[in-house]
Amino acid sequence: MTNNTSNNNLGKLHYMLKSTPPRVSFHQDMTEEERNIMLHHIDYWTDKQNQGIALVFGPVLNPSAPHGLAIIEVENEEQVPKLIAEDPAVVAGIMTTEFYPMKAIIKK
Repeated sequence: MTNNTSNNNLGKLHYMLKSTPPRVSFHQDMTEEERNIMLHHIDYWTDKQNQGIALVFGPVLNPSAPHGLAIIEVENEEQVPKLIAEDPAVVAGIMTTEFYPMKAIIKK
């Protein structure tokens, strides 16, 4: 068992992704272009959820620091920067994403 997995997920690694929008008011005042990019962003992470990679994802509506959050499960750390780099919101330059390893406890 690796250090950040439960017995039910041997060999899997878990990461927390935090995506920061370009401004605090972003979720309220997106342009039409930004909204279209964010729809692609949601489709992208929904696909990753359907593949079993994204365990949960969505916006965190902290009034002073809104951001996106995802908990992902991967085979190796090298997958994480690739997943982020292919996110349409990151590609478009409207989100920046950082990631941190997690010691996730997943009950299945």
